[in-house]
Amino acid sequence: MNAEKYRIGDFVVDGAQGLTLIAGPCSLESEPLGMEVALAMREVCLARGVNYVFKASFDKANRTSINSWRGPGLEMGLAMLADIKERAGVPILTDVHEPHQAEPAGRVADVIQIPAFLCRQTDLLAAAARTGRIVNIKKAQFLAPEDMRNAAAKCEESGNGRVMLCERGTVMGYHRLVVDMTSLVVMRGLGFPVVFDATHSVQRPGGMGDASGGDREMALPLARAAAAVGIDALFVETHPDPKNAKSDGPNMIPLGEMGAFIDQVLAMHRVRWGIECCR
Repeated sequence: MNAEKYRIGDFVVDGAQGLTLIAGPCSLESEPLGMEVALAMREVCLARGVNYVFKASFDKANRTSINSWRGPGLEMGLAMLADIKERAGVPILTDVHEPHQAEPAGRVADVIQIPAFLCRQTDLLAAAARTGRIVNIKKAQFLAPEDMRNAAAKCEESGNGRVMLCERGTVMGYHRLVVDMTSLVVMRGLGFPVVFDATHSVQRPGGMGDASGGDREMALPLARAAAAVGIDALFVETHPDPKNAKSDGPNMIPLGEMGAFIDQVLAMHRVRWGIECCR
């Protein structure tokens, strides 16, 4: 793997060189909330020598109910993300659901994310690849890890091999996900950095009837396990008040607990990669 391909500002996404954390609220509920999370997580990561990328969605197009909160939308959401990027001084990751969203998102975001449900959509992958940004492809809940080679190839054949592959759990029965840690090994063996999505892996899709449920208490054990296996980046959704979040509250980690969360994962990460101390 050519780590330099995955440079974001002054760091590269490469587990052997350090842990990268992708963290933020599920939905960009407001600019002040996004700024609060970005500034807090920047300081948490800076104190620990962890690379940080702020994450938030401008549109949640895959909500369980049509009546659920979707977000500020493309134009307003990207303007808010651009402001957070400039004022907080952090790289940005956001997801796209339709091909026409990729080009404007790529003008703001450092990483374009493909949602798991959409990882086989050729036009979406090609549009994301054409931005030239790193493309983080989430593995669908119904795909084997080796099948992600085909999704990555669509980006490569569209002129952009800057692909990361993300594990977020596999469907096992109704409203339940399980994580096969061997998928991280398999996907990294395809030649791409791997990301573990700790909070969506404990989601219970549709588990609350008209919304998804989750169990945030299981996110840390899974994140520790993934770090021990070997990851390049960790994805965690966080919110100052998850109980009142507009999306994915049951599986998000409270912002005030993120320092302790990262400390435990980072300890495992350093052992796995033989990193002796903070940079």
